[in-house]
Amino acid sequence: MQSVIDRWLHCPELDEEMKQQLLAYSDADKEDAFYRHLAFGTAGMRGLIGPGTNRINRFTVRRVTEGLAQMLSMQTQASEKGVAIAYDSRRFSQTFAQEAASHLAYHGIRVHLFPSLRPTPVLSFAVRHLQAAAGIMITASHNPAAYNGYKVYGEDGAQMPPDKVDTILHELKQIENELALDTGTWEEGIASGRIQIISSEVDQAYLDHVLSLSLRGKHPSHASLRVVFTPLHGTGTKPVEQALQALGFSRLETVKRQAIPDPAFTTVSSPNPEDPNAFSLALEQAEATDADLIIATDPDADRLGLLARGSDGRFHTFNGNQIGALLLDYLLKQRQAQGSLPPNGVVFKSIVTSELGRAIAAEYGVKTSDTLTGFKYIAEGIAEKEASGEDTFLFGYEESYGYLIGSFVRDKDAVQAAMMCCEMAAYHREQGRTLEQALADIDRQFGAYRESLFSFTFQGKAGVDRMQAIIEQFRTVPPHHIGGLTVERVRDFAKGLDGLPSADVLRFECNGDAWLAIRPSGTEPKIKFYFGTRATTKEEAEVLLKLMRQSVRDMIEAE
Repeated sequence: MQSVIDRWLHCPELDEEMKQQLLAYSDADKEDAFYRHLAFGTAGMRGLIGPGTNRINRFTVRRVTEGLAQMLSMQTQASEKGVAIAYDSRRFSQTFAQEAASHLAYHGIRVHLFPSLRPTPVLSFAVRHLQAAAGIMITASHNPAAYNGYKVYGEDGAQMPPDKVDTILHELKQIENELALDTGTWEEGIASGRIQIISSEVDQAYLDHVLSLSLRGKHPSHASLRVVFTPLHGTGTKPVEQALQALGFSRLETVKRQAIPDPAFTTVSSPNPEDPNAFSLALEQAEATDADLIIATDPDADRLGLLARGSDGRFHTFNGNQIGALLLDYLLKQRQAQGSLPPNGVVFKSIVTSELGRAIAAEYGVKTSDTLTGFKYIAEGIAEKEASGEDTFLFGYEESYGYLIGSFVRDKDAVQAAMMCCEMAAYHREQGRTLEQALADIDRQFGAYRESLFSFTFQGKAGVDRMQAIIEQFRTVPPHHIGGLTVERVRDFAKGLDGLPSADVLRFECNGDAWLAIRPSGTEPKIKFYFGTRATTKEEAEVLLKLMRQSVRDMIEAE
């Protein structure tokens, strides 16, 4: 390891800031930064920014781009079709995008690069719209400011499929020293004409597609809904504002301090719409302006969170499962009323998402298809249904605040979700209901479904080992009871159940429709524990959740 560190220290391309950071590393820092190459998979790679093979920096970006370039060289016309590239507001995002563009151009591959930051769903759309061979999105989504990432997309605008990822991984294994890779400069790429800047026509085409999803158009009720929007210093400002203004939401206000792209995310502890603290500034503004609804998008605008004023005058938080249920109910109800609900409709949800969506879909005669966690699997499901002509896609969602309504994008899309949430809120307001009351109506019709999630985070190599040991303990010695409930079935998705690919996910199904799912995060060193319950009232469901959560914590602490 020391020889690799020395090689980095003496690399002439290593800038002074990175060199000083490397010299300041403790022994533990060095081990974590150099004990492996930063993991790359179907979700791309994500990691701390800094020097090292297990960090994201221009050299590790160049390494992965080399693998992508070699994979594309095996495909007919891929070099001419090119690669679409976008980036978010994080530290070095533009630098990494230009590094990837320059390296692809060096290999003779055309590059379509956005001129400034864009959301992840816009990149997915651009790949399809431009008929590119692949796409790259430089983002770490909702992670803290110290992180960045590199996501790779296939020609259908979905995250790169496993077979092509395997090819990239094979090529990466041939690279002994990422510091020694031959490459080209940004200036050379521009001069050669291989790097082309994407025009505003793509942005307009994307916006037109989003607006086409509206079920009520520029409805008069939109003008009276008071909405506060925060993009959390990310990429969502322009597309969300454009979509809502086009549909007549004239009382939209954006949190100005958080509309500024800020790689440090200085006004929030975490730029994550799953975190209630991320709404602090928006909530202040909403209270001051007597707003009805608050929406927040994460830095790359693929996730959306919302707060809505209730009948008691206070703002209420809705989790990802609840937002998904409300959206699904609204979409199906409106399409049924308009006579546009297809007889072969299908909804996709992940195996750790609430079962409420299945119940709602069944009420409207719509199928539900379960997928593994990760929107790439929902995108695969959409592609399979399109190819077979068997079912018509209506909606896809995950409990982690990701939603998709229009399949012209093949990843979760907070711009679509923001537009539809505002339209939905205006509809319920017109009917004399708050979103809280709309959810209560759903509870009365289908039963009170409630879900919860907690995570254990681990640091460094020792932490990863500990994480794997905990999962293996649950796999080899499964509990018989969780929170007083009897475990009736254990499902190990590593065995490839229900026709799904093998995945490191365990699901424990208990009496009374309760369940627990356990999986390691695909992008961070943490284990996630998902809980679901169903009862007559929300209070009863929440008591069951509390008992289950405590039971699992006790199991982990007892090890």
